[in-house]
Amino acid sequence: MKKYLLVFITTCTNLFFQGLFAQESFATIEKNVNVDASRLFHDLNKTKDTLLLKSDKKISYIYSINKNYKREVNYFIDRNAFKVPLKNLSKGRHVFVVGQSNLKIVFVIHVFGDSHTIAFIDDD
Repeated sequence: MKKYLLVFITTCTNLFFQGLFAQESFATIEKNVNVDASRLFHDLNKTKDTLLLKSDKKISYIYSINKNYKREVNYFIDRNAFKVPLKNLSKGRHVFVVGQSNLKIVFVIHVFGDSHTIAFIDDD
C-alpha cells in the first residue's frame, strides 16, 4: 500500500512541476462550439503559430479584428483548406471571422508573441 501511495504522490508532484515550468505557447484559440461551426475545422498547429482551416464547403473569406478594431488578416479565398500564419499578428486578442456561403463562423485567438523563441547570434 505504501508503494502505491508513494507512486501517486510522485506522479502528482511531477505533473504539478511540469505545468509550472512549461513553456508559454505562442497563441491559444477559443473555438466556436456552435453546431453550425462544427463543419469547419479550426485549430492551431503543433507549434501554435499557424491557424489551420479545413471544411467540406468552400471558404469564401477570412478576416481578423484586433484589440484596436483594425484588420490584420484579410483574405478572399475560394478553397476548402487554408493556413493563416500568426507570426505577423500583433500581441493580444484577435477575433476571426470565416465566411462560408451564407454562414459566418466567429472565434478568438490570443497571441502572446514569441516569448519562447531563442535567437542565436554568430560572431563569425
